[in-house]
Amino acid sequence: MIANEISGVRIPDSKLAREVADFVRDTENDLLFHHSTRVYFWGAIAGARKGLTFDPELFYTAAMFHDIGLTAGFRHSHLRFEVDGANAARDFLRSHGISEVDIERVWLAIALHTTPGISAHMHPIAALTAEGVMMDLVGFGYGDFTDAQRAAVEAAYPHPPAFAEDVLQALYDGLEHRPQSTQGTGLADVMADKDPHFHRRNFCTLMRNSPWAGEK
Repeated sequence: MIANEISGVRIPDSKLAREVADFVRDTENDLLFHHSTRVYFWGAIAGARKGLTFDPELFYTAAMFHDIGLTAGFRHSHLRFEVDGANAARDFLRSHGISEVDIERVWLAIALHTTPGISAHMHPIAALTAEGVMMDLVGFGYGDFTDAQRAAVEAAYPHPPAFAEDVLQALYDGLEHRPQSTQGTGLADVMADKDPHFHRRNFCTLMRNSPWAGEK
């Protein structure tokens, strides 16, 4: 049951938004497309709950483009996949005459969506993109949504049964040719070197233990 409105949040009904959806639908598989759509709803619902002000068209663009860098067109790129996605969104928005200020907001939202601790302090487009991604992947902020909100999003765009393993495989497929682009800042290495009690957070474990891992 596909829905354009959930819990008072609508997918923008504009030429730009429709062309965003068409572009991403033609580029991504169902797994990534539906994940990106859920990211928009989780982020927009959270933004409404927090009273944040943002342009829904720009946020929709950021949410829908955030994983484009994992797709087949970037199999030879050695940039971070987040940067590939940000660049693709930038080129798309420039072709539609969007201002450079707004393009930069979308670019940063996509480029930083996997970098913890930064997006939350930026423009709501960046903050909500990262928040929506982490809610949909590992359930961060799960309890901040009502049962009705979660049920409505799941009814319209359900997580597939093997969501965690499918996403991890999609990430690997998009990154296997550029493993060095996945390296962090190195600060976790410093902590691990100096503190025997420090343990790196394992994203794969978070995925497999998320509220969505057992969805049928």
